Amino acid sequence: MIIKSILDTDLYKFTTSYAYIKLFPYAVGTFSFKDRDETEYSDEFLKALKKEFNDFKNVGLSDEELEYMSQNCRFMPRVYWEWLSSFRFNPEKIEVWLDENRHLHIEVTDYLYKVTLYEVPILAIVSEIKNKFLNQTIEKSKIIERLKGKVDLSNKNALPFSEFGTRRRFSFEVHEMVVDYLKSNSKYCTGTSNCYLAMKYNMRPMGTHPHEWFMFHGAQFGYKHANYMALENWVNVYDGDLGTALSDTYTSESFLTNFSRKQAKLFDGVRCDSGNEIEFVDKLIDRYKELGIDPATKTIIFSNALDFEKALSLYKYCEGRIRCSFGIGTNLTNDTGYQPSNIVMKLSKCKMNNNQEWRECIKLSDDMGKHMGSITEVQACMHELRID
Repeated sequence: MIIKSILDTDLYKFTTSYAYIKLFPYAVGTFSFKDRDETEYSDEFLKALKKEFNDFKNVGLSDEELEYMSQNCRFMPRVYWEWLSSFRFNPEKIEVWLDENRHLHIEVTDYLYKVTLYEVPILAIVSEIKNKFLNQTIEKSKIIERLKGKVDLSNKNALPFSEFGTRRRFSFEVHEMVVDYLKSNSKYCTGTSNCYLAMKYNMRPMGTHPHEWFMFHGAQFGYKHANYMALENWVNVYDGDLGTALSDTYTSESFLTNFSRKQAKLFDGVRCDSGNEIEFVDKLIDRYKELGIDPATKTIIFSNALDFEKALSLYKYCEGRIRCSFGIGTNLTNDTGYQPSNIVMKLSKCKMNNNQEWRECIKLSDDMGKHMGSITEVQACMHELRID
C-alpha cells in the first residue's frame, strides 16, 4: 500500500474537514482530477491504480495517531479525531477511467467533510504509480546531494521554509528520506505539511486552508462575497488560530480589494500561491499601509512552484519590509532528475445539501492558463468581479 496511514496527507485537509463539519455538515461536493500534461495512460496503469484505491478501505487512524493529533492540534477538538478514527475511505466512491485519448479521469463525490480527505492521497498515489510505470529509477545519493545544497543555502541565509511536498512526491520512500534529512540537518525548516511524517520525526505539522474553501463559498454565496465570507467563517471556526489567508482563488487583486481592516489585523498573514510574487509583495504592503497596519508585523507565505534560489531572492526582497516564509513542495520531494507530474485535484461542484441543485466551483489563478472551470462560469465570475 502506498498510503500507509490516514495521516499521510496535508494538515489542511483535516482543518478544512472539521470546518465543513462545524458549519456545513450537509454540504456535498465532487472532487475532479486533472493532468495538465495530458499524459496518455495504459490499461495496466489503470489496473494498478484501481488496486491502490481498493486498498484505501484498509487505511485508518490508530490510537497512537489519535493521541498525537489531539495533543498537537489544540485548535481542533478531540471529538474530531475520535470521529476520524471511525472513518474509512470508500473505494466505491472513486470513479476512475480513461477516455478515448487515454487521458485519466478521477471523480469522488460525498459529503464535503469526507470527500476533502480523498484529494491529497489520490494525487500521491497517481504520482508514485506513474513513476513506477515510466521505469523511473533514482539514486538516493544524488537526491541527498541535491538536498544538501538546498539545506546549506537555507542554513547560510537563515531562510525559513516548510516542506509541502506530499501531493506530487516521487514516492513515499523519497518523501520520508527528505524529511529525515531535513530533521537532522536543517536549522530553519519550520515543519512539514504531512501529519504522518510530522508525528514520526517529531516535527511541527503545518497548514491552514486550501482553495476549495473559497471555491465552495464562491459557488454558494457569490464571487463578490466569497473571499470575505470564507475568511469570516474560518474565524468562526478557529477563532484566530490558523491565521494565514489564501489570496488567489479569485485573483489576488480581488482578494486585496475585499481584505477588510478587521481581517487584515486578525490574520497573521497571507499565502501567495500564484502570479508575480514581487508585484504581490508590493501590493500587499500597500494594502496593509492603507489599512493603517504595520506590514513588518505580518507574514507572507510563498508556495508557488518554488525552488530555494527563487525563495532566497524573495526573502531578500521582503527583508526589512514584511516577514516571509516559504512552503516548498515538489522541489524537495520530487527533484529526481525527471519531470514531475503536473497534476491537480480540485472541488468541481457542490451543493449545500442533497435537496439543492449542483453549482459549479471554479478558480481564477493569478497565473495565465491555470483557471479551473467551464468557460461560461469563468467568464461569469470575471464579469461579476469586473476582471478584464
